[in-house]
Amino acid sequence: MTDPSATVLALLALAGLTAGFVDSVVGGGGLVQLPALLLGLPGASPAQVLATNKLGSVCGTATSSLTYYRRVRPEPRTFVPLMATAFAGSTAGALVASRIPRVAFEPIVLVAILAVGAFVLLRPDLGETTRLRFAGRRHTQVALLGGAAIGFYDGALGPGTGSFLVIGLVGLGYAFVEASAHARLANFATNFAAFAVFVPQGAVLWQVGLVVGVANLCGSYLGARTAVARGSRFVRGLFLAVVGGFVVRLGGSVLGVW
Repeated sequence: MTDPSATVLALLALAGLTAGFVDSVVGGGGLVQLPALLLGLPGASPAQVLATNKLGSVCGTATSSLTYYRRVRPEPRTFVPLMATAFAGSTAGALVASRIPRVAFEPIVLVAILAVGAFVLLRPDLGETTRLRFAGRRHTQVALLGGAAIGFYDGALGPGTGSFLVIGLVGLGYAFVEASAHARLANFATNFAAFAVFVPQGAVLWQVGLVVGVANLCGSYLGARTAVARGSRFVRGLFLAVVGGFVVRLGGSVLGVW
């Protein structure tokens, strides 16, 4: 594969910056960054694109995780088990990624995203304040199960993972800002696990990945600070906007529009 031009690198950096901002607030940055890499690197193999995307995402989620941790103080009883099983699930997903047909995922993800969007839209008070649904061992068990399932999806394919984590945590009773804080920690674990699988395979395009990673890092920092400052109403509004974008993007792909 030939090295990308300076113009292509600049456009990929812009995509990484946008993806980092969106991902740090509500998740879903992969639906900006991954298609940009596919378009900008037409000669790269699918494994190279996925691996390079993960490098950029690791940089971004590490930054937003630290920012949220310092400003929101997420609960260890939730994010520790969530990160542990998300890491394990993502590792397993990355190992089987090449064996799962891409065509099987998009219709399933589209239906799930539609259901999630409708659920949030029809319940305007959802995620306004933190009122946990479970306590003690039950809370930990739900976090473990959710982390494993969403982690596996992220390792195998990835786009939309952060949004699934956010809505899962809102369903547990967290306000949107607190849900985003916990989701970023779990998403860092899933990204790092998949990245660790890809590195020994020699699939990472380091020059491109580092450019996208620095841009993603900057976007993630800005996004996390904006989410904390603006509160749950802002996060909910952006969440619905991103879900709408998912529906258009995936719906058009499933219907053959693009």
